[in-house]
Amino acid sequence: MTLLNDDFLLTTPMAKKLFHDYAAKMPIIDFHCHLDPREIYENKNYENITKIWIYENGFGDHYKWRLMRANGVPEKLITGDGDDYDKFMAWAGTIEKAVGNPLYEWTHLELRRFFGINDVFNRQSAPAIWKKANEMLKTADFTPRSLIRRSNVKALCTTDDPASDLKYHQLLKNEETQNGFKVLPAMRPDSAFNLTADGYDDYLQQLSHVSGVTIKSFKTLVAALKQRFSYFESLGGKLSDHGLNFFHFVPATKDELNAIIKKARANKVLTNTEINQYQTMLVEALMKLNKKFGWTMQFHMNAVRDANKPMLKQFGPNGGFDSMGTQPDLAQEFMKLLIAMQAKNRIPRMIIYSLNPNDWMQLATGMGDFQQDGVQKLQLGAAWWFNDTFSGMTRQLTTMAEQSLLPNFVGMLTDSRSFLSYPRHEYFRRVLCNVIGEWVARGQAPDDEAYLGRIVDDISYNNAHDQFGFFK
Repeated sequence: MTLLNDDFLLTTPMAKKLFHDYAAKMPIIDFHCHLDPREIYENKNYENITKIWIYENGFGDHYKWRLMRANGVPEKLITGDGDDYDKFMAWAGTIEKAVGNPLYEWTHLELRRFFGINDVFNRQSAPAIWKKANEMLKTADFTPRSLIRRSNVKALCTTDDPASDLKYHQLLKNEETQNGFKVLPAMRPDSAFNLTADGYDDYLQQLSHVSGVTIKSFKTLVAALKQRFSYFESLGGKLSDHGLNFFHFVPATKDELNAIIKKARANKVLTNTEINQYQTMLVEALMKLNKKFGWTMQFHMNAVRDANKPMLKQFGPNGGFDSMGTQPDLAQEFMKLLIAMQAKNRIPRMIIYSLNPNDWMQLATGMGDFQQDGVQKLQLGAAWWFNDTFSGMTRQLTTMAEQSLLPNFVGMLTDSRSFLSYPRHEYFRRVLCNVIGEWVARGQAPDDEAYLGRIVDDISYNNAHDQFGFFK
């Protein structure tokens, strides 16, 4: 079989029908990504393929960086000041050894879908690919906005701090009609959680300034965040996202919370109990705000962040030094949160992702305890990050189907900083169609193309369209 042929990943006749006649034509709603709205607004061409593919101005694809480091590539040719062509060749040499890794397939998909380059990417083919791709990158078809339109993206949600002025979202909102797609803010209040950071007090002052609410207590912190919810919503925001790398449910009183904030602002050492109390009650407050505003709340959990401390100091966060977390009771602790919030009727719509698949069954079954209000309020999120593979996607889809209702699933997201990452939606849709096709082949699902096609269309686009309400 030819590498990445028309039917790759599709192993049954029904899988092929579902992908080619249904999934392939559906638009994309990328409801969680890390694209830079400034880049979208400025809409500049990239100088070469290294700039858009590997590294530029401190940003790039940490998936690639990790793989290059595993191949012994020096940091100078990853995130350093090495020559762009040498970096590109180092990536080609890495991909030669990456067969079986999803990056092998993603890399070739991106070359095929955007550049029409069908060659196997390796050190022998790389010089010609470098030349052809760079010539194409000079054209109007390869600006950020053109790449988004070519990928049939109708809406994308960036990841934005509550203290952001959302300047570029406002500018892009004014150009939505001519762009043909929406760029919407999604709130990620990680800095508000990080009370052990040296800059915590500075951050609260910044949040006070932008919100117009002087933060002196936990109550005023929540009031400032509420103002930011209103501002985000004025620019189309309808989702929030929360990185819970660890979580222990430890409630606290208002007096305890005020004392914790005062201690943190003075850079005093906090106990683990105090950290857990603050995190628990801030999550509860944000759940209440998400429900009040009718937003969907995302949780990304059980990740070890920045394990390589010397490289964190040298490079900063998001450098590719993260891994799967192993908090064994995380799902159980999260269930305590849901129990407490259900008693107050404050559970919003939620999508819950864990980087550790050992959490998936407990989360998927636990969500079933809290489904109500006439909708599927809680969902097990798409296979995330290190699970973003053929086997990981298959496992997540199967778990969702076996423990809930897969046809209600809101589907895939890129979670990416690259404008070339949209073929990941194609990859997901192929896996989805293959899973359903195999059910048909085994007699687990009816051989009914129209019925199954509607399910595929819904998971690919319609469910996200209807749930998030970006186009109302």
